[in-house]
Amino acid sequence: MIQLDILAVGYLERDEDGNILKADSTSVLVRTPKHTIVVDPSTKYMKPFLKTSFQQIGVFVRDVDIVVLTHTHEDHIENLDMFPKAKVYVHSGAEKEIPGAIIVDKDEYDLCEGVKLVYTPGHCPEEISVFVDADRHYVIAGDTIPLEDNFFKNIPPRLNTDPELALQSIKKIRDYADVIIPGHGFPFMTEQ
Repeated sequence: MIQLDILAVGYLERDEDGNILKADSTSVLVRTPKHTIVVDPSTKYMKPFLKTSFQQIGVFVRDVDIVVLTHTHEDHIENLDMFPKAKVYVHSGAEKEIPGAIIVDKDEYDLCEGVKLVYTPGHCPEEISVFVDADRHYVIAGDTIPLEDNFFKNIPPRLNTDPELALQSIKKIRDYADVIIPGHGFPFMTEQ
């Protein structure tokens, strides 16, 4: 059985002009029968929250054997050093930022039973989302869907490299997900 836990809920604060003032990504723990996976270890500010969550869940940080980075922007990767023994997965295009990472260069990559990495560009060229088949279909969307509004209003992330690709990626997620864990917020059901 696959279990998902939110380690830290991300946050995105903007000024009146839409400029980002503060950004911390949502960090997720995925436990499968064979692997303990962290998706997007977030910012240094979130490190105490991550440590507390691991203690409350009853999982040792040292047991994490895989880290998936949806992309390599700072607000998603700063705590990577918490997991020195873990294999790190990124999509091609991000290999220079994360030396030694395992490069996923396919549109879909089976990470392990029930967990798939899916190429979802638009916010940035190397963006991936994590599709999880557990009690429901979950998608850990990173900044493909940074906020719930992006999904329900069908609008690309404000920061994007290709808005049309971003909308195609949102559709790909829409076609699969029952629950979406956005890059900067609480999980939400796709049907309200």
